Amino acid sequence: MIENNENTINLVIENLTSILPLLSKNVMRAFRSQINLSPGAIYTLGALVHHGKLSMSGIGCHLLIPKPHVTSVVDKLIAEDLVERLYDPNDRRIIYIQITEKGIETFKKIKSLIVNVLGQKLQLLTDEQLQTLLTSSQQVRDILMGILKEQQPCSASSPCKTE
Repeated sequence: MIENNENTINLVIENLTSILPLLSKNVMRAFRSQINLSPGAIYTLGALVHHGKLSMSGIGCHLLIPKPHVTSVVDKLIAEDLVERLYDPNDRRIIYIQITEKGIETFKKIKSLIVNVLGQKLQLLTDEQLQTLLTSSQQVRDILMGILKEQQPCSASSPCKTE
C-alpha cells in the first residue's frame, strides 16, 4: 500500500508540474507581444488587486517567492507606474506596495486577454471534454486551496499580513 501511494504521489507531482508550462504555452505566448510584463509582475499585480496594499514580505509570502525577487519585480512595476510605495505613518521602516489606477487598468487588460485566449481555445473542445475539464479544474483548485489553508503561509501571525 505504501509503494502504491508513493507511485500515485509521483504521478500527481508529474501531472501538476506539467500544468503550468502547458497553460503558459497556451496563454502567455498569445499576448506576450502585447504585454511587456513578466509572469511574476502579473502575479504581483493580481495579489495587490486581491489583497490591497501589501508589504514586500507579504507579496513574497502570497506568491511564494523570495524577498529579493519581489524587490526586483516591484522596482520594475514602480518604473512603469503600475504600483507605488506607501510609507506607514506610524513606522517609516514599514513600506507597503499598492497598485495604482494604471496598474488596475493594466491588470484588467491582461485578465481580459487571458479570458479571450483561453475562451478561444476552450471553444475547440467537445461538450464532454469541457465538462471534464470544468469538474477536474474545480477539484484540483479546491484540493490545492485546502492544502494552502492547512499550511497557512500567510496567516495573521506571519509576516504575510494584509493591511
